[in-house]
Amino acid sequence: EFGEEAVKAAVEAFKAGDPIMVFDSNFRERETDLLWPAAATKPEVIRRLRKDCGGLLFLAIGNDIGELFGLPWLQDIHTNATLMQEYPVLDELKTNDLQYDTKSAFTLSLNHRNTYTGITDRDRALTTYRFAELVSELPDGISQEDARKALGKEFRTPGHIPVCREAPGGLGTRQGHTELAVSIARLAGTAVC
Repeated sequence: EFGEEAVKAAVEAFKAGDPIMVFDSNFRERETDLLWPAAATKPEVIRRLRKDCGGLLFLAIGNDIGELFGLPWLQDIHTNATLMQEYPVLDELKTNDLQYDTKSAFTLSLNHRNTYTGITDRDRALTTYRFAELVSELPDGISQEDARKALGKEFRTPGHIPVCREAPGGLGTRQGHTELAVSIARLAGTAVC
């Protein structure tokens, strides 16, 4: 059981740029993730995540950011009728049997354009923190077209930082690590990524 004090401590740590651990639930993956604010990411952070945590390093973003940039869910791309006709393997591989949810949070993977291969700790840190900075720099009311252009000017896909997008409705509709990370970022007042 985690009470209000534990949530407050996690929010304060996130505000300070420190990592926090979150457990999704006994009814999902039953895993604990180490979350780090994207804007506080440095090569040594990526190295620690890679060495201490294993598993997948990903960038969680709010649904509002996904909407602003027009980032599609991979599941929607992979089940697109036109693409499945052109690439029949997509029909064979389509995700229609998730045991923990109805839709995966994954969207596109990114590399910053100033990376070399994109896989080094330095490159992945640059991609992660620069994405957070870009989101923070966008003016209120920016059009989706201008936001997409700003994203494309600095980033390319595919890349080595998978992006997971919060489900519409956040924790009210999906209780995954993506929604937990985004909720903590919102409570902390940091970039929602």
